[in-house]
Amino acid sequence: MENNHVSSLEINLKSLSSNLDYFKAKIHKSTKIMVVLKAVGYGSDAIILANALKDEVHYLAVAYADEGIALRNAGIRLPILVLHPQLVNLQKLIDFDLEPSIYASHILEAFLDLAETNNLKKYPIHLKLNTGLNRLGFLYKELNAHISALKASNNIKIQSVFSHLAASEDLNEKKFTQDQIDNFISESNDLIHQLDGKPPMRHMLNTSGIINYAARAQFDMVRLGIGLFGFGNDNYETSQLENVLCLKSIISQIHSIEKNQTVGYNRAFVSDKLMRTATIPIGHADGIFRNLGNGKGYVYIQNQKAPIIGNVCMDMIMVDVSSITCNEGDEVLIYKDKEHIIKLATAMNTIPYELITAISNRIKRVIKKY
Repeated sequence: MENNHVSSLEINLKSLSSNLDYFKAKIHKSTKIMVVLKAVGYGSDAIILANALKDEVHYLAVAYADEGIALRNAGIRLPILVLHPQLVNLQKLIDFDLEPSIYASHILEAFLDLAETNNLKKYPIHLKLNTGLNRLGFLYKELNAHISALKASNNIKIQSVFSHLAASEDLNEKKFTQDQIDNFISESNDLIHQLDGKPPMRHMLNTSGIINYAARAQFDMVRLGIGLFGFGNDNYETSQLENVLCLKSIISQIHSIEKNQTVGYNRAFVSDKLMRTATIPIGHADGIFRNLGNGKGYVYIQNQKAPIIGNVCMDMIMVDVSSITCNEGDEVLIYKDKEHIIKLATAMNTIPYELITAISNRIKRVIKKY
C-alpha cells in the first residue's frame, strides 16, 4: 500500500556506512561483524539497512522469527541469528534458514528433536551463556547436562557460543564486566574442549563493548546495533559518529491564540499572552511520547526551537511559533539529529533507543544516499 503520510523518517545510508567503518577501525580485520536489526532496524527499516550492509558485514541478528522471515522474503541471504526464538516458531526458523539462539533446555531439546525430524545435516545453532545479565542464557552447569546430546547429534552444528554484557557502557561497573568476560572465557574454553570438534565462533561485545572492551573481548565476532545510528552511549564516541536518522513533518495549520485561551486536550496549556501556534501531523500513534508535551519536548522550525505545548494528541502536536517566522506547509524537524534525540530522551528520563524504536510504521521511510 502506498504511504502518503506527509511525515517521514530520513535514513542516511552514507552516514550509516561511515559509522560502520568507525567501528571496523576498532577491531581486528579478521573479526567478523554481526549487525543487529531487531525492532525493525532500531525503528528505521531493517530491509533497507540489510540491503545497504549485506556486502559489508558477515551476519545479521534479529530478536524474533518474524523479523528474520521478513528479511528472507525481501531476498536477504546473509546468515541471520534469531536471538529470542520461541517453541512455536522453531519450524519456521528451519523453513526460512534462520539460525536459533539456544538459550534454555526446553529450546535445545525441542530443536534437537525438530532437527532430527527434518533430517537436517549440521544445521547451525548458537549457544547462549548467561554470564551475569540474567535475561536469557544457560548457566554453564545447566548446559553441561546437554554436552553428550550435542556431541551425538549430526543434525546440528554449534556455529557460535556467545553471551551479553550487562553494563558495557558504564565504566563504574568495569569490575563486573571484567568478571563477565572472565567467566565467558573460562566457560566457553571448557565447552569447546568438551565438544572436541571444530571450535565455534565466540562473540560477546555490543556497541559499548566494542568501544570499551575490544582489546580483550572481541573474540571472533562483535555485535553492532545502536552504534550504527550514531549513538555511542558515550559523549565523545557519539560526537565522532555521524547522524543517520532525521524525522520530519510539516506545519498543517497556524493559529493565533488570544491571552487566556487553551490549547489541546484537557485544556492543558493556557496562554498568558497573544501567541501563534502551529499544528503538526504527528502524534503519540507515531511514537511521539505523550510526556514530551507541555513544554518538555521541542521541534525545530526554520532552525529554531519550537516547544510542544499542551498534550501530545494521537495524530498531532501543537507547538509555539510566536517568535518564528513560518508558514503552513513549512518543514518541521521532529527529531533533527542524534543530539536532539539524546536531549529529548534525557528530558523523558529515558534513552535514545526508546524514542527511535517507537517510530510508527505509518511514518514513511525515505532513503538518503549523500
